[in-house]
Amino acid sequence: MGLIERIFGKKNIQDASQKIELLNDAGDGLFTLGEKLFRSDVIRACIRPKARAIGKLKPKHIRENLTECKINPDPWIRMLFDEPNQFMSGQMLQEKLTTQLELNNNAFAYIKRNEYGYPIEIYPIPCTKVEVLESKQGDILLKFTFRTGKVVTLPYEDIIHLRQDFNDNDIFGDSPYKALLPLLEMIDVVDDSVIEKTNSNNLIKWLLNFNEVLDQEEMERNADDFVTNYMKYTGEGVKVGFSQPSYDLEQVDSDSYVPEEERSIEAINRIYSFFNTNEKIVRSTYNEEEWNTYYEGVIDPLAIQFGNEYTRKFFNRRDRSNGNRIVFETSNLEFASLTTKLNLSAMVDRGSLTPNEWRTIMGLGPIIQGNTPIRKTDTEPIDQKQKDREWELEREREKKREEEREKRREECKAERERFRQECKEERDRCREECKEFCKEVWKLPEKEEKEK
Repeated sequence: MGLIERIFGKKNIQDASQKIELLNDAGDGLFTLGEKLFRSDVIRACIRPKARAIGKLKPKHIRENLTECKINPDPWIRMLFDEPNQFMSGQMLQEKLTTQLELNNNAFAYIKRNEYGYPIEIYPIPCTKVEVLESKQGDILLKFTFRTGKVVTLPYEDIIHLRQDFNDNDIFGDSPYKALLPLLEMIDVVDDSVIEKTNSNNLIKWLLNFNEVLDQEEMERNADDFVTNYMKYTGEGVKVGFSQPSYDLEQVDSDSYVPEEERSIEAINRIYSFFNTNEKIVRSTYNEEEWNTYYEGVIDPLAIQFGNEYTRKFFNRRDRSNGNRIVFETSNLEFASLTTKLNLSAMVDRGSLTPNEWRTIMGLGPIIQGNTPIRKTDTEPIDQKQKDREWELEREREKKREEEREKRREECKAERERFRQECKEERDRCREECKEFCKEVWKLPEKEEKEK
């Protein structure tokens, strides 16, 4: 059994050959050309800080509704975050997806589920081409082509799809290859010119102008003797040169080549701007404010996209309506100054941070009962029963409000029925009076006739 069969198994759909018609797609699919970009050291330097920052994000399953508020209530989801598959940890998976996202503006991961539909493994998909298909039942499928030529077709609902520069295509993000290729070519031209000029300057340093005609072997012997005596370091101390009447010595001036540094630096800065980074971030020479700016502008949006995509693909609509969601916690306080970290101790006294959360920011290990919030009034742990009592009181209040609404609804119904009965009685009474009046009117002519 190959790795593809082991990972994808029966999810590999082979009978879907119909391409879906998109609004802005020529039907060729998406070609991933990130391998060519990843050969550049400048591109790697731009991607590495972002990938490592995303790898340090901590995914958490939160279930919050009117009856409960829990973090990681299901152990199987927490274990899936720690070890998504047998080949990598959760940190490595997040870094790999971020690297693919930066190189291709698209990143894919396959969610392997058990027979009950629960996720059990997550695998990244490093493909070379992706096509959008439609199954016979109308479901959206993605057809992945790997570097080995093998093809796998998977349902889109089982694919974690991250994207950026989401503009022209209806499903995929626009490739960065065309935008970065001219800048990389400019840097390569400058580097190649430096190497070529340096090699050409090292070819000839001295010329021996012989005063008489010599054969080829004699000229080569004199040249070798000159190199051995004057061009090589033998460790025997200072050597004294002497005049050789058979030839005149002429030094070849070496033209030291200095490339156009400004053009190369401009191209590198444009690449930095493309990846929303700068030289201080790449070289890790930033301060607290510079890192916070980079974190809020680059890391936070991607963390939100990670959380939304995991939530959509892990839970159905019913689970999400019950308050289930996945968040990737972003903590940029690890690079804060010591003064900023110490000032956060006030948040511990107010119960906003637990002691262990604050110790994690300080780079310290956890302590016993450090996950329980404390208050400044008595610095004692908050009773869990008090929290449960608050939830019960809220539920009782909500129940009373519902009972009151039901009571008013019954009163309105009874009032409406009483009014309807009164109207019916009034209508019957009016009808009887009308009949009596009509009888009197019809009897009046007969009475007058009799009187005549």
